[in-house]
Amino acid sequence: MWFVFALLSAVFAALTSILAKIGIEGVNSNLATAIRTVVVVFMSWGMVFLTHTQNGISQISRKSWIFLILSGLATGVSWLCYYRALQLGEASRVVPIDKLSVVITLVLAFVFLHEEFAAKSLIGAALITAGTLVMVL
Repeated sequence: MWFVFALLSAVFAALTSILAKIGIEGVNSNLATAIRTVVVVFMSWGMVFLTHTQNGISQISRKSWIFLILSGLATGVSWLCYYRALQLGEASRVVPIDKLSVVITLVLAFVFLHEEFAAKSLIGAALITAGTLVMVL
């Protein structure tokens, strides 16, 4: 089931880029990010209440709170940079560079989470990097 959700994530991420590029025209990138974020907040909390999982808040550990907050800050900075890049550049060039996050994630997962970095991961990361360079140069 994780594969289905990952694939849907990719489809909606692609739609996000196209819709954002159209919507950001003539709008300050920070304001556009704030509008997007408000929509995401309402949608996320809507899902929490729809699935009746709001009671789990009190069970979240201090460590989880810290890392979820740090993740949120990283997401916010990422979105601000992404929207600014979309405003300044072509979506067909911005998005591939943004997707280098896959390669960076593999490296960070190896270093900090001690996840396996097999030969296929190295080859895949090299291909993603090469593909990104081909697309943007």
